[in-house]
Amino acid sequence: MVTQMKHLLSLLEYNESAFVKVLELAEKIKSDWTKGKRPDLLPRKVLGLIFEKPSLRTRVSFESAMMQMGGNSIFLGTSDGQIGVRETVADFARTICHYVDAVVLRTFSHATVVEFAKNSSIPVINGLSDQFHPCQAIADILTIRQAFGPKTGKTVVFVGDGNNVSRSLAIACALVGYHFILSGPKPYHFDKDFITLFSKRFPNAVLNQSADANDSVKNADILYTDVWTSMGQESENEKRIKKFKDFQVNDRLFSKAPKHCKFMHCLPAHRGEEVTGSIIDGKASIVFEQAGNRMHAQKAILLDMILGSK
Repeated sequence: MVTQMKHLLSLLEYNESAFVKVLELAEKIKSDWTKGKRPDLLPRKVLGLIFEKPSLRTRVSFESAMMQMGGNSIFLGTSDGQIGVRETVADFARTICHYVDAVVLRTFSHATVVEFAKNSSIPVINGLSDQFHPCQAIADILTIRQAFGPKTGKTVVFVGDGNNVSRSLAIACALVGYHFILSGPKPYHFDKDFITLFSKRFPNAVLNQSADANDSVKNADILYTDVWTSMGQESENEKRIKKFKDFQVNDRLFSKAPKHCKFMHCLPAHRGEEVTGSIIDGKASIVFEQAGNRMHAQKAILLDMILGSK
């Protein structure tokens, strides 16, 4: 099995070789899946899904992954779990550890994930927090490798803000030797704390930021975007739409990228805002392959977490 790691709170827990091994495991799992092979790799194992936020891809991909590997899952939404409301995060963690083999948390605050992990005797997987979205980034790199092969030196341009998705994708790119560019209004670039953290961990990695979308995409192998207003930022929606209006991924912007460039989006998409329908439904789009890869990446993560921690 791949690297031994207790928790997956961000991708910073991985080193380069361990990260690639997880990707290679996901590739093998997907190859077997396309041939109709669904072995019981996690028989009778149970996964707890504790979600403060709504979800399509994260929930269904994890539940399907567990079922296809011979295990099962238990979902706790806001009406069931109420983590940190009905009881403390620590008490919640110490209790559920007796019932399931691993936990996926989808929370507003990253501090909740950290606190839960500190009190957990089973693997904790960050299914999304305000700081990081590591599961999405693993599926993203899996998708890029399928499109271009396991080569280093690719350039990923993220048009949007320095949010949880772009942070995790920047780390993932550094782990596989890709260049990463964040292109958006300067006030929405990565914060100083993240830049310091990233630079310390990856002193030789290429991470650039630009307020000029037209210039940023000129050498892009992958052009990636996300919604301009994430969950929990609804009060900023009108302001963000005005600030990001020149950063829409449309035919004009995409025409400035190389012809081989592919388009990605973590979904859900706000069509007509951060991306036009002509792009997301166009020939260069690999968005729905990317979404499908969430399940295969999730399987590799679960095997790494549950079996690798034994």
